[in-house]
Amino acid sequence: MALKLIDLSQEIFQGMSIFPMHQRTFIMTNMSHEENMKMTGSPTVGFSARNLLMSEHCGTHSDGVSEFKPGGPTIDTMPIEYFWGSAICIDVSHIRYPNYIKPKDLESAVQHSGQDIKEGDIVLLYTGHHDRAYGTDKFQTDYTGLSYEGAKWLAEKGVVNIGVDAPAIDQTPDDIKFSGHMICGEYNITNTENLCNLDKLINKRFLYIGLPLKIRDGSGSPIRAVALIEE
Repeated sequence: MALKLIDLSQEIFQGMSIFPMHQRTFIMTNMSHEENMKMTGSPTVGFSARNLLMSEHCGTHSDGVSEFKPGGPTIDTMPIEYFWGSAICIDVSHIRYPNYIKPKDLESAVQHSGQDIKEGDIVLLYTGHHDRAYGTDKFQTDYTGLSYEGAKWLAEKGVVNIGVDAPAIDQTPDDIKFSGHMICGEYNITNTENLCNLDKLINKRFLYIGLPLKIRDGSGSPIRAVALIEE
């Protein structure tokens, strides 16, 4: 059986698009090859390195429940199984801002996919927002998201990680209750935001891997999300 790896992660760079409430990304030179050679006295090899200043919610990332629920599980204490495992991707790209993704939309998308949601699944929502708006001023605005009932429908199916190709699983421009995050807090599950390349996974079941850094008491973590599919 041949497997294909699909990268689902945004690039991290200075000037990248960041959710407005979070720290912008800065990348600074720590030491050049030449500076290091002077420091060590080595005539042959120098070591260069850069320093990163970025949010725990930079780019493609997963949330610890503690981000939005005081006293909730932090990213380093959440079950590792929430960040890797069997996953499906469903197509809800026809639902556009200002409309919400509701239970009937999810039920229809799952039925159309030919898949079933199983206990412990990771479910990725292809909204098409990354494809349409990444790199434009519209990326941080005008995207659809889950209604409270829609997010609850997924959680009650046993989903442990809800992923999306947009800056948030909520319809954040208007939904100031942050309904998707509310449900994640109620069920102590995670969500993954700023995914990309989900168009390559529509209606498939695959192995998803998006491990967070082991940040003590972290409210979230950037991840390198990938999917393994059969060719």
